[in-house]
Amino acid sequence: MKSTILVTGSSGLVGQALQKIISNDAEYGQNPDEEWMFTTSKDADLRDLLQTEALFERVKPTHVIHLAAFVGGLFRNLKYKADFYMDNSRMNEHVLMCAHRHGVVKVVSCLSTCIFPDKTVYPINEEMIHNGPPHASNFGYAYAKRMIDVMNKMYNEQFGCQFTSVIPTNIFGPHDNFDLEDSHVIPGLMHKCYLAKLNKTPFVIGGTGSPLRQFVFSEDLAKLFVWVLREYSEIAPIISSVPETDEVSIKFVAESIAEAMQFDGPIVWDSARSDGQFKKTASNKKLMQKLPGFEFTPFKEALKKSVDWFVENYELSRK
Repeated sequence: MKSTILVTGSSGLVGQALQKIISNDAEYGQNPDEEWMFTTSKDADLRDLLQTEALFERVKPTHVIHLAAFVGGLFRNLKYKADFYMDNSRMNEHVLMCAHRHGVVKVVSCLSTCIFPDKTVYPINEEMIHNGPPHASNFGYAYAKRMIDVMNKMYNEQFGCQFTSVIPTNIFGPHDNFDLEDSHVIPGLMHKCYLAKLNKTPFVIGGTGSPLRQFVFSEDLAKLFVWVLREYSEIAPIISSVPETDEVSIKFVAESIAEAMQFDGPIVWDSARSDGQFKKTASNKKLMQKLPGFEFTPFKEALKKSVDWFVENYELSRK
């Protein structure tokens, strides 16, 4: 029987990577019995139940990878907490509701490590999600994402639905959002470095560079989404991340970006600005137990691919 896989949020970072992997990858690419349908907000506003219902009626999916989300950087998360909660909650509720109504075999949704409690012990794992409130800076977004896990369990217990989710750490890669004020750390630093090189000015970075983060390349994450769709059978979420030993400092990230971009000017750390949370270490033990042979792209190699894409596509990139 042919599978029809509906992917929401296909124009974003992970959606673009997934399209590349499905088209080109020998191991994780499209199978002969699969039809992949990549959709964006132009196809349906998932905040609207009628539009979501019409999308499912049109595509008739057997499987769904739900990537669509209302996202933003720190400033937008702080300013628009209610919007982040309501818009994301509506999208998530409508997708899962329509998936159930249309008899979808499996849904894989994308969560985020920001859903974990602010006050916790490290490394965090899949069983800690609901142990306390998330950090105040992304309260609305984090709770909306948390509720996907809650809904997955409820749909399974009441209806037997196979709805699950993936929890990535910090994602980066081609097709990211490179906005200087509203992007995540790697694309923001890439854009700053690009402008510093162009204008022959110092590469100025807020903070001290000491915080630690785990970064996962978008194309690696795309492969993991395909594996979860095809092979992972649990309702409980799975952290999809490089191991704890691959955690790197923001200082290392900035220096690596400068190297990849061949920027030889001064790097200046503005220590008057906040560093933010020092670490958010996540354990990928569960993933490695279930998929022990998976190899992540080395950080500097993935970063060079991302930098080269940004430089080549600067005028067309989101920024």
